[in-house]
Amino acid sequence: MPDLGDGESVEMKGSGAKPYVLKNVGGVYSCSCPAWRNQSTAIERRTCKHLRKLRGEAAEQARVGLDPVPAPENEGEANGESAEAKSGPPLLLAEKWDNAEDLAGWWLSEKLDGVRAYWNGQALISRLGNRFHAPPWFLEGLPETPLDGELWIGRKAFQRTVGIVRRQDQSDLWKEVTYVVFDAPGVDAAFEDRLAFVSAHKAQCRSPYLKAHEHTPCTGLVQLREELARVEALGGEGLMLRQPGSRYEVGRSTTLLKVKSFRDAEARVLEHLKGAGRHKGRLGALLVELADGTRFSVGTGFSDAERSAPPAIGSTITFRYQELSDSGVPRFPSYVRVRSDLAGLEP
Repeated sequence: MPDLGDGESVEMKGSGAKPYVLKNVGGVYSCSCPAWRNQSTAIERRTCKHLRKLRGEAAEQARVGLDPVPAPENEGEANGESAEAKSGPPLLLAEKWDNAEDLAGWWLSEKLDGVRAYWNGQALISRLGNRFHAPPWFLEGLPETPLDGELWIGRKAFQRTVGIVRRQDQSDLWKEVTYVVFDAPGVDAAFEDRLAFVSAHKAQCRSPYLKAHEHTPCTGLVQLREELARVEALGGEGLMLRQPGSRYEVGRSTTLLKVKSFRDAEARVLEHLKGAGRHKGRLGALLVELADGTRFSVGTGFSDAERSAPPAIGSTITFRYQELSDSGVPRFPSYVRVRSDLAGLEP
């Protein structure tokens, strides 16, 4: 059976009455079977027996595998550095805005729906410390100084971006991607000076794949909310706010705040999925279904008590999510509560 081209799909007979649908969207392969759908790993790292049968064991192993890159020499030296930062490059991580603090005077930028990438002077590295296999022509002109940014195609293109940058074949598909840089961790200076460094390097190297991310001063809460509404209406993820004069820190910092809206929806509980690790012996996630038949799992937002006594099968829950994926599945779903006034969604 031939492999799937970008944007193609094929049906394959499984154990159920209906055949399973296998798709390739920008290098992200998916299958409608429960085994693929219920995996807790990132979508670009999922596989199943149907994909292995279609593409072959070797091709699937190569697709889902990523080679680790040694951490920078100074990684982990800072006292109190979080475990999240230790597992990858020394990144500055944002806190959530409290929806009340007046951020007038802060630097405002769009929160890009891309893939975080740290340039260590030799390679692009993911947040978890994996190397992105970018072609040499994509990296040409990047400085020896570390940079922090996003691999980005455009709004509403997260899945395609992931599919391209997770490939290991240095494909020409990288021509769709831009490295949008919003900081220069290697420059020991205030934020404004680090931005100036990025802009100056961009002007000097003239790479079509490098872009300095635009920042504008925030004038206050009214402008902040208006800009958030504008960006979200265009399909953007949200906003980022950076404190003027701040330095680059490793770990989470209140000098960098993320601002975005989440949507609420309801779904019917189909199954309790077993937990692993610290959740072994209790709920790991709920398999749920929307009114239109879309199925997915909700694995975050539960208290320990709710994991021990989860919502009943057939009940309706409210969950919070960021947006819908290209296939109509809610992204980053998080449990909120049981809808006690509803017994279940209408089919």
